[in-house]
Amino acid sequence: MDFRYIGKSGLRVSSICLGTMTFGSSTTKEEAFKIMDKAYENGINFFDTAELYPVPPKANTTGITEQIVGEWLKTKPRDSIILATKVAGAASGWFVPPIRHGLTAIDSFHIKRAVEGSLKKLQTDYIDLYQMHWPDTIVPIEESLKAFDELVKEGKVRYIGTSNDSAYGLTKANEISKYKNLARFESIQNNFSLLNPRFHDELANVCRRENISLLPYSPIAGGVLSGKYNGGFYPTDARFTAYKNNQSKRVQAMANRFVNDKTINATAKYMQLANEYGISSVTLAVAYSKHFDFVASTIIGARILNQLDDSLKAFDFKIDDELLSKIEEIQKEIFYPMG
Repeated sequence: MDFRYIGKSGLRVSSICLGTMTFGSSTTKEEAFKIMDKAYENGINFFDTAELYPVPPKANTTGITEQIVGEWLKTKPRDSIILATKVAGAASGWFVPPIRHGLTAIDSFHIKRAVEGSLKKLQTDYIDLYQMHWPDTIVPIEESLKAFDELVKEGKVRYIGTSNDSAYGLTKANEISKYKNLARFESIQNNFSLLNPRFHDELANVCRRENISLLPYSPIAGGVLSGKYNGGFYPTDARFTAYKNNQSKRVQAMANRFVNDKTINATAKYMQLANEYGISSVTLAVAYSKHFDFVASTIIGARILNQLDDSLKAFDFKIDDELLSKIEEIQKEIFYPMG
C-alpha cells in the first residue's frame, strides 16, 4: 500500500481517497456502506465528504451524506480513518449553497456553526482535515484563518485545507498563516485530470515550494474518461445527461465543459492508449492523477459498488516515463479539452 503525508501534517493517507458526494442521492445508504466497506478492505483509509453533500445540492438533502458516513464510521476503529469534510463555500462566489438559508460565508460564525453540525452528523469528536469548500470573495482570508485556527486549538479539527482555490488565493493564505502564526492550509482540493491538467500551470509550483498537497478530485472527469459518452449519445443515467437537461444555464455550461468535441476526442485517444497497456481508461486516469510529487491522495467516487474496481487497480499500476510522454503528446495535440 502506498501511503503519503498531506503537506507538513501528520496525516498519513492512502494514495487514493474515497469521495462520498453521491451518498444519499444517486447512491442509497445500503450501497454506500458496501462501497465504503470495499474501499476500506482494499486499503483506503482516507474518506472525503462535505456538509453540502449529497449532489446535486438541495435544501432538503444537505447533510445526508455526512449522516451516512457517520453511521458507517461507527463500524470501524475511529483512529484507523482519516476523515475530511468541508464548510460550505461563501454565497458571494460562483454558487449560492442551499444551506443556512443561502447566507453562507467563510467567517467565524459560519465556520463554527458548520463544524458543530458536521461533528454531530459524523458522530465523532474531531475531524482530521477540515476544508473550505471554495473561497470567500468578501470576508478577508485572515478572519477565516483565525476561525480555523481556533478549531485546531480546541481539538475539534486536526488540520485545515482549501478547495477550488487559485495560486493567488493559496499563496496569500499561506503567507498570512506564516506571519500571523496561524494554522495553515496543508492541502488544496482542486479539479485535476487527463482532461484538465491546468494545475500544472502554476499551482503545482506553489505546492512544491511550500509543501502543500493537492487532493485531486474528478480524476476521471465526472465519468467522461470512462468512455461512457463516446458512443455518440448521452447515457440516460449519467450525470451530464441530467446536467444537459437542467434548466439552469450554469449547470448546462458545466455539462458542456466536461462533454464536448475536444473531451470526447481526447478520451478516445486515452482509451486506445490504456488498451495498449492492458488496462481500462479509468485505471489510467486515476493512476495519472496520483502520479505527481505534489499529490497526496486522489479522490475517486463510485455511485454503485462495481464502479470501484477499475479505480482500485490504480494502486498497482504506475505511470512510467514512456507512458507519461505519450500522455503529454495527447495533451499537446488536444490542448486543454475542458477549457
